[in-house]
Amino acid sequence: MTTGTGKPARASGQAGRVRAMAAGDAVLADALHVWRHPKAMGSAGRCIGHTDLPVDRRKAKRVARRIQAFARRQGLARRVWTSDLQRSRAVGRWLARWGWRHTVLRDLRESDFGGWDGQLWADIPVAEIDAWARDLTHTRPGGGESVAMLLQRVTRIRQALPPQALVVSHGGWMSAARWLDGQGEPGAASEAPAASAGPQAAHWPPAPRHGQRWSLRGDGEV
Repeated sequence: MTTGTGKPARASGQAGRVRAMAAGDAVLADALHVWRHPKAMGSAGRCIGHTDLPVDRRKAKRVARRIQAFARRQGLARRVWTSDLQRSRAVGRWLARWGWRHTVLRDLRESDFGGWDGQLWADIPVAEIDAWARDLTHTRPGGGESVAMLLQRVTRIRQALPPQALVVSHGGWMSAARWLDGQGEPGAASEAPAASAGPQAAHWPPAPRHGQRWSLRGDGEV
């Protein structure tokens, strides 16, 4: 299991739905539009959560242009919310240069992996990773943030953001939002455990590609 990734699934019993619509622009009135940040420099093979790595400015500008174009097509306000980590914040800074309002929110950060953060995955004891996978909901990897804590944080910030907000966040954050909305792999509903049981490693939604947009809806609660 790697940062923000896992086997996809659909959790049953929740009204919300996630729409990963990178190719299309149809949106819902109450949607939250979230882009994953560009790939950070020096992240290959490493467990990256709160570790604050830089991003190529050209890649940040490219994602900012996508957001700008999307907002123009949809007639949305020129305002963006990002996390305070460089790989997310850099996109907002480009938009701010073009006259946008840029708001930085710590709650949009990637999951905190504690003592694992910044390490090579190969250097993290396999037994510790296995223990995390067995109890994904409550285990705090490296003494950091459990998935239950991440879900609470995602719920809190989603309730605070306005409809049609434009956001730049992180893979794990987006996977958590997708799990809360009850959407995973199409057709997997009958195989996934009930949402009330908490997420399991085998049914944790995979992260989007870097720079990809998901339009999310729903008011999933932990």
